[in-house]
Amino acid sequence: MKKLFFGLLIFAVACKGKTETPSDTADKSMEQIQMDKIKQYPDSVLLKENLLQYYREQNQYTKAVTYIDAQIAKDTTNAHYYDIKGILLLETGDSTGAINAYEKAVDIYPDPSYVIALATLYAQTHNPLALEMADALLYADKAHADRHAYFIKGLYYSYNKESAKAIPFFDKCLSISYTDMDAYLEKSIALYDLNKYPEAIDVLNKAIALQNNFDAAYYYKGRALEKLNKNVEAIDAYRLALLYDPQYTEAQEALARLTAKVN
Repeated sequence: MKKLFFGLLIFAVACKGKTETPSDTADKSMEQIQMDKIKQYPDSVLLKENLLQYYREQNQYTKAVTYIDAQIAKDTTNAHYYDIKGILLLETGDSTGAINAYEKAVDIYPDPSYVIALATLYAQTHNPLALEMADALLYADKAHADRHAYFIKGLYYSYNKESAKAIPFFDKCLSISYTDMDAYLEKSIALYDLNKYPEAIDVLNKAIALQNNFDAAYYYKGRALEKLNKNVEAIDAYRLALLYDPQYTEAQEALARLTAKVN
C-alpha cells in the first residue's frame, strides 16, 4: 500500500499506527495550563495551535477536531483553520473530510500550499481535477510550484495505474530538485508496478545515497528484492526500514512474513 506524502503541509504527518488514549492526571493538568493561557490571550493564534499540537502529540484527535471546529465557527473565513482541520483529518484517515476542508480553504484563499494539498488529495483519489489544478500551478508563475505540479501529475497517473505516463513527471520533479525524496519513491513504485524491479531498486538506491535514514525507501527496496527472489537482501532492507522507524507496520509485517518463509 502506498504511503501518503504531505510534506507540503504545515504540520508533519505523525503518530503512525497509534490510537487515541485517555489522558492521565498530568496530561489533563497540562491541557488546563494551555487552555488557561488561551483565556488570558484569546486572540493568540499561536497558543491555540500549541493546544492543537498538544492534542496531536497525545493522539487526542477527537478533541483536536472539535477544538478547530469551534474556532472555525467563530471565524468561518479563516482559511488557515481549514488547513489545520485538513491535516488533522488526514492523520485520522478521513481523506474525504480532509478534501472537504481543503476545498473550503482554497475557496476562501487559493494559497499555493492549499492548492497543492488539495490537488495531491485529488490525485490520490483518482479525481481528474488534480491535473487541472496542476496545470494552474504551472501557469501561475508567482506560485513557484512547478516541481509540485509535476509531482501531482505523476501521482495522478500512478494511482490510476498508468505508471508509464507517471514516470516522466517524476523525472521532471527530479530535474528541478534531485533531493525530492517523494519523487524518487513514487518513481520506484511506478517502476515496480511495471515489473521493472532492478530499475526500481536503482532509483531507491539513489534516494538512500542522499538520505540514508529514508525508511520508506528501504521498505520498497525490500519489496523489489523479494520479486527478484533475493530474500536475504530483502530481509536486510526491511530491518533497515524498522531501524529508522520501529513503528513501520508494513515493514514489520513483511519482515515477519519473509523471515518465516526463509526459515
